[in-house]
Amino acid sequence: MKLYTYFRSSAAYRVRIALNLKDLDHELVPVNLLKSEQQGTDYLSKNNQGLLPALETDQGVLAQSLAILEWLEEAYEAAPLLPADSWEKAQVRNFCYAIACDIHPIDNLRVLKYLSNELSVSDEQKNTWYRHWVIEGFKKLEVMLGDSLFCFGDKPTLADVCLVPQVYNALRFKVDMNDFPKIARIYEHCNTLPAFIDAAPENQADAPQ
Repeated sequence: MKLYTYFRSSAAYRVRIALNLKDLDHELVPVNLLKSEQQGTDYLSKNNQGLLPALETDQGVLAQSLAILEWLEEAYEAAPLLPADSWEKAQVRNFCYAIACDIHPIDNLRVLKYLSNELSVSDEQKNTWYRHWVIEGFKKLEVMLGDSLFCFGDKPTLADVCLVPQVYNALRFKVDMNDFPKIARIYEHCNTLPAFIDAAPENQADAPQ
């Protein structure tokens, strides 16, 4: 499998973690978002949505990180990232969607670029926008968590796979995590595991050295 990725793409980061947790052989193919390589002919021939990530498999190319995560979970049953119980599974998905549908889309790179380039928003205003929506989202996530090692129980699930990249970006934009002790604790614990460490942005081949 080939994963088309960018070191700081939180959506690609999710898939990198999941591939590592499931111990699946894969190749990482960097696509530079800052240079708009995702809009180039070569990449569009793989993923006509022009977004990252995309996973190239023997069956074809699959886009959208949540669709990729769900496919990996169904196609590779080892190291499951969803609980067996249907209700518990729904709780994990609920948490994932709160991140991937409610927080991430209004704070991703193309939105931030639009704020800067089209609406002439200052960097300070753009960063304030980012922090506001992350904080609003994290308030909801914090109350969904208990005292377990991971988001749901004593093993990583797709909830942790989605949470860690979002917290990484929050820290990059200087969100104060003191207000979210459960999220911060889980983030720190996940980042003691090799699967999460290897997937971290700073450990990618396309990260600035």
